[in-house]
Amino acid sequence: MINASVVSYLLNEIKHLPSALVFALVALLVFGEAALFIGFVLPGETAVIVAGVVASQGRINVGVLCLLVVASAIVGDSVGYAIGNRFGEQLLTLPVIRHRRASLERALEGLQRRGPLYVFVGRFTAFLRAVMPGLAGMSKMHYRRFLFANALGGLIWGIGYTLLGYFAGGALNKVEKYSSWAGITLLVLIIAVVTVLHFRRKRRERDEEASWLREHPGEESAKGVE
Repeated sequence: MINASVVSYLLNEIKHLPSALVFALVALLVFGEAALFIGFVLPGETAVIVAGVVASQGRINVGVLCLLVVASAIVGDSVGYAIGNRFGEQLLTLPVIRHRRASLERALEGLQRRGPLYVFVGRFTAFLRAVMPGLAGMSKMHYRRFLFANALGGLIWGIGYTLLGYFAGGALNKVEKYSSWAGITLLVLIIAVVTVLHFRRKRRERDEEASWLREHPGEESAKGVE
């Protein structure tokens, strides 16, 4: 019989890391989501939620974690804005970005129509969170307008996802206290939902990209040359 769920095993492994290292890893991942485009590989909320769970187990301080996540999000997005403002269209040639032109065009249109509101809303979507600061800088949005919307979004997002992990961790501890199988079932359900959403998003991106290429046939030949 299994005495602990896989979730508990992973969290226990993280718990053995020094608290300073846990803080540093979360800060780097959240900061790099837009500044270094890490968000295309690992969405920042994943790291934040896991850190929140670790905080629920008493390993790190949840208040300090909230401050660190919010600060890292705001600073990282500001760096992403500066990169977009400095390099502009060159960003669109990066391998991780250039194959998502349909999504980028849609994001640029939304940014032009809604401005700072779109920056705020984009904080809560993985793809937009990774590209929005750079696109805002590229579109020459005034930095003060960007910073206000970005800071507000970073504040709500950072505290919200940190506390989500914190309270979810407390609930998981209570569940596993009575049944290890319940923890495993919860893990399976979470993985299933995340997997379905991931593949749905990928399929939507492929459909949008194919539609965009049909409307811009010259881009397809340009990609072939690259």
